[in-house]
Parts: sequence; C-alpha cells; structure tokens
Amino acid sequence: MYDSHDFNFEVYRRQRKPRRNGGKTVLIVLLFVLISASAGFAGGLVMTLALPNWVGGGAVPQPLEHLQLISETYAELGGVTVGDEDNFSGIIPLTTGEAQLTAPEVARIVTPSVVEIQTEVVTSAGRVEQVREGAGSGVIISADGYIVTNSHVIAGARAINVRLNDGRQHSAELIADDPRSDLALLKIEADDLTPAVFGDSDMMMVAEPVLAVGNPLGALGGTVTGGLISATDRDIIIAGELMTLLQTDAAVNRGNSGGGLFNMRGELIGIVNAKSGGPDVEGLGFAIPTNTASQVIDDLFTYGFVRGRVDTGFALVDIQTPMAAMRYNVGQAGLYIADSVHSEFRQGDRITAIDGRAVTNLTSFNAALASRAVGDSVSVTVARGNENVTHSIVLVEFRP
Repeated sequence: MYDSHDFNFEVYRRQRKPRRNGGKTVLIVLLFVLISASAGFAGGLVMTLALPNWVGGGAVPQPLEHLQLISETYAELGGVTVGDEDNFSGIIPLTTGEAQLTAPEVARIVTPSVVEIQTEVVTSAGRVEQVREGAGSGVIISADGYIVTNSHVIAGARAINVRLNDGRQHSAELIADDPRSDLALLKIEADDLTPAVFGDSDMMMVAEPVLAVGNPLGALGGTVTGGLISATDRDIIIAGELMTLLQTDAAVNRGNSGGGLFNMRGELIGIVNAKSGGPDVEGLGFAIPTNTASQVIDDLFTYGFVRGRVDTGFALVDIQTPMAAMRYNVGQAGLYIADSVHSEFRQGDRITAIDGRAVTNLTSFNAALASRAVGDSVSVTVARGNENVTHSIVLVEFRP
C-alpha cells in the first residue's frame, strides 16, 4: 500500500515506437548511460536499467550486457523551434552510380560532412550548479547549415557548439528533438557547406564494407574507422524503445554518437548511436538507418515533431528495481502513472493491462500500443490499492 501524498514521481513522458518487423527476434538490452565529466570524459556508470520483459515469441534471447549510448545523456528536451520550410534546401538525394570507391577516396569525400559537437549541461544539487561538458558528432545534411545528430548528444544542453572539419566553429540552434528515435536537428549560420549524400540503407548487405566517421572521445574529430555491416536489421530495445538498427564492427567510441556510417560509394547509410562494450565484447556498433532517419528528419523540420505517433495522455514512470521502488515509495515493480489528462486515472495507479494484454514495464506498454493508431480506443486496466480499475481512452497524436 502507498499513500498518494508520498508518491514521489519525477514526471517524464514516454510513447510507443511502432515496430518495423513484428516477427523478428528482439535483443533485450541492459543499458548503461555514460555521463562524461568536465575533466576530459572522466565519466562513469551512472544509471542501470533492469532488463525489461521480452516482447517477442519463443525462447528469451540472451541480453547484450553492456549496450551503451556512445555519448552523454539520454533525456527529453522541450521548447523546439520549427524551421522555415521555404529556406530549407532539403536532403541531398541518393546518387544512382554503383561504382565502388577506395577507402581513402570515400574518406576524402565524406569527412567534410561530419562535424564535432560540444555541449554544456547544467546540473543542480541543492543550491549548487555544476556545468558539465559533453561531446559528440553530427552530419551536415544541407549546404545552408542543417545538421543531424543524436538526441542523447544534445539532451539537456544549454549551449551547443559545432566545429567544422575545416576548423571553423559555430553556435548551433536546436530546431527539433525526438528522443524516441534518438535523433535531433540542429542549425548553424553557415553557407556553402558540404552535405552528406543519403544512400538507401535498405540496400546494404551483410559483409558490405563501411566507414564510420566521427569525434571519438570528444577530442579526435574527423576520425575514420573501417569495418563491415554485421547485420542489417538488428532489433534493440533501448530505454523501453524498440529500434531497428544497422550493426557494424567498425570501431566506434564515446563521441562517435551522431556521426556518419558511409558505404563505399560515399553515401550516408546510418547515424551512429550505440555500441556494446565490456571486457568480453568487441566490434559491436550500431547505427540508425538513413531510411528511418530521413523520415524523422523531414517531420522534425516541417512540424517540430514526428507525425502519426499515439499519445495516451499519461506521464509514466517505469519502476523495475528495489532502489527505484524505495525512491518512489512503492511496494511493487511496474509501470506507474505519474500524471494523466484523464480524470478516471490517478497518480500512483499501476498499469497492468492494455486491452487485456499484460503490462509490466515500459517495453510491454509500448508493445501493446504498437499496432494502434491515432483515434483508436483502448482499454486500460490499473491496480489501485487492492482493486483493479478499467477505463477506456482515445489515443491522440503525440505532440511535444
């Protein structure tokens, strides 16, 4: 039992992400978020998420024990500013040539399109504020200064600075941010830049060679590493969100997040965003396919959010560890409502089912909504004290 007056939620909103391929095996990931300190990335493990329940069928696969977002925090930002569509030159289309280039030729072509990103994040402990520096990478997608990077690279940043391959530095404006896809759109005031050419990521084959370009360790901008495509559609669950990613054995490290993964025609086929690390792990890097990223980027520019995603009207907290349960003063693991636009639901209600489908955490909640569309009605069951309460809600479109 809990007293609702003591229910200590720090509210955050999470939404479902639709699955691209419902029948695939899902790798369940223990996520470590790396926070770098101001003194040269002297960061440590600061948050461990419990393994969520598997949402696929059949035997539960073995988890990747050390999947890491490669750069800084993973959090949501508000106050996006939508760009002026008339002044957006757009993403450079796919080239049609099939000729393979040498690795040095690809590197010479693509390195001007990859930038270094430095951020300042202010954290507060009581009355004391601390400024923490972070770093990552980005890819230029238009000659007039639009840049794509990872959401977790710029999460919570009060200042974002971009260093171009030629050494010029610019302050960047956050145009829009989508933590669910881990993508963000930035703008710098610059002209005559070299944008990346978007390739067709669906055409990539296992064992095809690729180059990763980024800013590893936040200090080695323009670094080029080579490898192969290890898998083309690896389903990974990160922070409760299912992502279908390219897998590569090209070396990527902290600071590579937001950088480019390029094929041997010099085309951008992925935005690097995660790696699996540890003493027994080697050569497991991941990237958001460009066919996924381009759709998100277009919506972020035009609308400031990604269209078509459903919103339950709940702010949720996923409590899966004894430490989290103590922090929020609850006696049972589960997915709890921190706030709701629906008067039938209360703070502290624990969601147990969506349309009769069991919900135990954020992953199973997202999976239950994966096939739902804006305007659908769903039945939500919650545990409240010693009773179960069920009410129907209508899903609306998610807008930040």
